[in-house]
Amino acid sequence: MRRQGLKPPGAFVRLSEAYRQQPSRWGPLLTTVIILCLVSFIHWAGGHLNPYQVRILNLIGINIGLGLSLNLINGFTGQFCLGHAGFMAVGAYTATLLMMPPAVKQMNFFMVPLVAPLRQVELPFLAALLLGGLLSALMGVFIGAPVLRLRGDYLAIATLGFSEIIRIVITNIRSVTNGALGLKGIPAYTDLWWSWGFALLTLVVVSRLIHSSYGLAFKAIREDEIAAEAMGVGLFRHKMLAFTLGAFIAGVGGGFLASLLTTIDPNMFRFTLTFEILLIVVLGGMGSITGTVIAATIVTVLKEVLRGVEAPMDLGFVSLPGIPGMRMVIFSLLLIVVVLFYREGIMGRRELSWGRVLGTRDKTPDRGADT
Repeated sequence: MRRQGLKPPGAFVRLSEAYRQQPSRWGPLLTTVIILCLVSFIHWAGGHLNPYQVRILNLIGINIGLGLSLNLINGFTGQFCLGHAGFMAVGAYTATLLMMPPAVKQMNFFMVPLVAPLRQVELPFLAALLLGGLLSALMGVFIGAPVLRLRGDYLAIATLGFSEIIRIVITNIRSVTNGALGLKGIPAYTDLWWSWGFALLTLVVVSRLIHSSYGLAFKAIREDEIAAEAMGVGLFRHKMLAFTLGAFIAGVGGGFLASLLTTIDPNMFRFTLTFEILLIVVLGGMGSITGTVIAATIVTVLKEVLRGVEAPMDLGFVSLPGIPGMRMVIFSLLLIVVVLFYREGIMGRRELSWGRVLGTRDKTPDRGADT
């Protein structure tokens, strides 16, 4: 118990919060209303929007899950990893080979036969997704064991190299992946319910994890690894947990993406795919769940809106030829602008809460700072 008249050390006073966020009594009700509105919108969109608009909404949901998985590694744990495209490739190919009907497999593997154990396998969509995620997580353990002992740029280069190795291996094992020809005729199971269910489930899992003791350890590692280790945080164990969970979510997201597009090939999983997900994380804010959701929506919509800049345009007084790849140039310029003027992204490390939205903040200073 604290003795009367004694004040805590100055360091404690400086570290204590000046204002506390009070949980709003309306929070649970408002959250339920938002979820019901989202469910109603998904039900309405499935029957009233055209297929192109529905695909954009599906991509938004998938990108939210992928962005959160990369933010868990890069933003919350502070490990600069660039191997997400490789984990997505593992999950996409695994889920596709497990859920594709035998007749479609035979149609795809007309040059080099598929290996015998996979020829007659046809699993339900959910089981194929989970197995694809598990194999990606296993790959994450295999890759993370050596590379997570590195730091900074060395870690980024190592994970990028492993991602490229995975893509090259997929290109060359033709009896399993069909090589550079890719896989076509993938069953189109992904719809708005699946993609947004994936986004919401990932949001809940990452949020609960970040607000647990593991999340505090992740943030401690991000701020100062030496200090975190001195406080008893197991660096390698927590890094491996974040890396493996991120790889699992990326693998499941790859399976959803494959089922949405109904065709995949190794060129889909180049570094540019990781760059797009990294752009979502940086634009939203490294270490912000809310920022990732906002940025995933913005980036996905902008990718479709900016398709027009790659097509020939007639402005009346001048005709501009279409320039392939101009979208990525604009995205690069966007990233430069964010780095220059919004170095912490749209949200930084802040999060939206009902207390912040409704303005219900307790203006009374923390008792620990006064006594």
